[in-house]
Amino acid sequence: MARFLGDHSPFSALDEPELRAVAGAARMVEYPAGAEILDAFETAVDDLFVVLSGQVELWTSTGRLEEPADETLSAGCVFGHSSALSGDAIGPRAVALGPVRLVRIPGTAVGSVFSSPAGVRLLARDLAAAAGLSRAEPRLRTVEELVVSAPVVGDPEMTVGQAARLMTERSSRYLAVPGRTGEFGLVTDAVLRERVVAPGLSPDTPVREVMIPCAVTASVGTPTVKVLLELTEQRLDLVLVTDSSGALRGAVDPTDFLASPSAAGMLLRAQLQRAENLEQVVTLARRLPALLGDLVGQRREASEATAIYSILLDTVQRRVLSLVLRRRPELDEAEVTWMLLGSNARWEPTLGSDIDSAAVFAESVDTTARTAAYRAAFAEVGDVLREAGLRVDEHGATPSSAAFARTRSQWRHAAEQWLSNPLDNKGMLMASLLLDGRPIQGDPRESAVHQVFADVRDHPGTMRLLVRESLSHRARLRSVRDVLARRGDTFNLKDHALRPVVEIARWAALSVRSAELSTRERLAAASGSTLLPAQQAQTLIEVFEALQRLRLRHQIAQFERDDPVSDIVWMPRLAPLDRSLVSQSVREIASVQKRLFNLLQYTSPAEWGLPAETLP
Repeated sequence: MARFLGDHSPFSALDEPELRAVAGAARMVEYPAGAEILDAFETAVDDLFVVLSGQVELWTSTGRLEEPADETLSAGCVFGHSSALSGDAIGPRAVALGPVRLVRIPGTAVGSVFSSPAGVRLLARDLAAAAGLSRAEPRLRTVEELVVSAPVVGDPEMTVGQAARLMTERSSRYLAVPGRTGEFGLVTDAVLRERVVAPGLSPDTPVREVMIPCAVTASVGTPTVKVLLELTEQRLDLVLVTDSSGALRGAVDPTDFLASPSAAGMLLRAQLQRAENLEQVVTLARRLPALLGDLVGQRREASEATAIYSILLDTVQRRVLSLVLRRRPELDEAEVTWMLLGSNARWEPTLGSDIDSAAVFAESVDTTARTAAYRAAFAEVGDVLREAGLRVDEHGATPSSAAFARTRSQWRHAAEQWLSNPLDNKGMLMASLLLDGRPIQGDPRESAVHQVFADVRDHPGTMRLLVRESLSHRARLRSVRDVLARRGDTFNLKDHALRPVVEIARWAALSVRSAELSTRERLAAASGSTLLPAQQAQTLIEVFEALQRLRLRHQIAQFERDDPVSDIVWMPRLAPLDRSLVSQSVREIASVQKRLFNLLQYTSPAEWGLPAETLP
């Protein structure tokens, strides 16, 4: 029994004498199928249990006792410890799923177990999971919650002077001008300074001649982080907020986000932008993991936390690139477009994500020597990013490699080759990487690769091959390799759960000709199509969000312990709700993959983007 306990957390943290003492106090008990082992919501228990063989169903919340179990425990899993150690009736309820053998240990014998780091972590995870069931949802998730005053609306025929007076009377930083087709013109303080005062125009100038003709808008219900991304990416003064009918509700600018956790890190972003040398950038960038940990601790949605983290990573890379090129006067920053790839491009990076990127040269970079000079500069960029604590794989997707640094025409030519022969020269891998490309410095146009692959539906053979290849990344709890290597208790969150969702989202979005980049937005764009019915799209959105949050918490905990950050979790160490989440998520993803595989057999790519109800 001591050997069995020593193979499982938290008992594995005990030294030999302590382990023998715990095993000596323990006894083996058996329960038939369906037997209630304990109901610690009704009565506090004195003993804790470890599953020796069989399975136990566990309920961890009193509000869901009539629903299916929150978790199914297998060999090595511990339960009953919260009640046994506290002496309170705080759950859980446990029922034998089939014949089960358990190790029963008196609570008085395990004090040293739960004073160890492993034991404390187990208790902390259980407490955090319980708190997560009842804690109030955080506010300021959507943009309309940031609107603090009624909209200021003008008329296309009013003069600049009248517009300025109205803005002054209303203490407004903007004036919106309704258009004929639902759009809004926009006048701001900056517009008045730059387009009226600077050129010396008369106050009688019609406002329609100087206004921004079509302002950027956000609909009610849009997540605050998405609007913040819009503001920062496009360097806007403000964004107008409209309701579902198109009526104006107000406006938000960067200062309105100061009350929202979506603005966390904006001060750090400003400091990064002003950094005068690489040493300052490195020092500031090393604060990013702590900031991401704070965001996750505030229970923000995973997509919001990673988007804010992504904004800061963008800023770090822009500043490092600019400072490196500034020290090389023979190179011109205007000749380079820096393109993010992978999870960074999708606004979904975590602490364990590699910084994948590529460079697009202007056509003026037309000699081998000049290309080599730029690639040497890019290698220095990678070195600085590593010093800042970021992960850059020199053998992966990095512009210091010739494969990821080309002129726009060269990228287009390569994309055309990948489209016509996806099996040659890693065509499918390169296409997948570049289709997630997002420029953060230089030419903001859509990448040449995305322009070429936008018509992939017109190449049904290639489209079918790409989707089939994406389905080869199966969602599964254990692989044959895991079993043979005796890694049955480990699970790779990225490879075996998140990556399959990302792949489905990419090709589903392309099938409906959507240019969205984030996995959530891609799934939403393809929702209701033949390839991805609405219910399955919503399920994948929820699964992706939940798994990303678990991944973030896991990696932040690793970082805080100074452990190597990875996507691999040990299932017995997860809180019961988290184990249940992983198992259920894998089943949901696998179900979608199975349907897609069957769909490939009897439909053509031309049908995939059509509404689901059009299928016979």
